[in-house]
Amino acid sequence: MTVKHISSGSAFEDTIGYSRAVIDDNYVFVSGTTGYNYETMSISDDIAEQAEQCFRNIEKALHQAGSSLDHVVRVRYILSSAENIDSCWPVFKKYLDKARPAATLFIGQLLDAKMKMEIEVTARVLR
Repeated sequence: MTVKHISSGSAFEDTIGYSRAVIDDNYVFVSGTTGYNYETMSISDDIAEQAEQCFRNIEKALHQAGSSLDHVVRVRYILSSAENIDSCWPVFKKYLDKARPAATLFIGQLLDAKMKMEIEVTARVLR
C-alpha cells in the first residue's frame, strides 16, 4: 500500500496538521476545501464564487494526484447557511455533472465567518 500526501500550501495545513489530499492505493481523499484563493489568500463574499474557487482548488489537488473531477465518487458539502444555496446548484452541476457522485450536504458552522462553504471529495486515481 502506497500513501502520498499533497499540499496546497495553505497555512492551515501546517497549523492543524493535515494534507489537502491523500492518495491511498486507488483513491484520493481531498480534505474539506474552502473558497480561498491560496495564491492571494483572499475569499469572495459571494457563495457561488466561493463554490467556483472550491472546485478550482479541488481540481488542482486531483490533478496532482493523477485524477480529475470526472472521477469523483463521493462529495460532501458543508455550508454555513442554507440561505442562497440555490445559486450554488449550477456550480455543483458544472463541475460534477459527468461524475454524478454520491452526495451529502450539511449545514454547520465553519472555522472562519468569511467561509460560506467547504467541499470534500473522494475520487478514483487513474492508472
